[in-house]
Amino acid sequence: MASIEVTVTDDVGLHARPAALFVRLAKTFQSTIIVRKGDREANAKSILRVLTLEALQGDVLRIDADGEDAEEAVQRLHDLLAGGTPHE
Repeated sequence: MASIEVTVTDDVGLHARPAALFVRLAKTFQSTIIVRKGDREANAKSILRVLTLEALQGDVLRIDADGEDAEEAVQRLHDLLAGGTPHE
């Protein structure tokens, strides 16, 4: 299991296009990935669930992954939300 915290930097938060990019990237991993904001959590591979978090710029999210590629998954998702591009 791997976990990481990240502050959302996108000025629109994790909404619409940024959420779609996040989910698309999450789906490339075999691990089960959960993203949390406070006491709410969502399956990172579900656009509808991710949008229900209503994550805004400046919010801190925790990404938890469990599986063979968990470490890579949390790091690449962190990089995406932190304003960079996910490294390959």
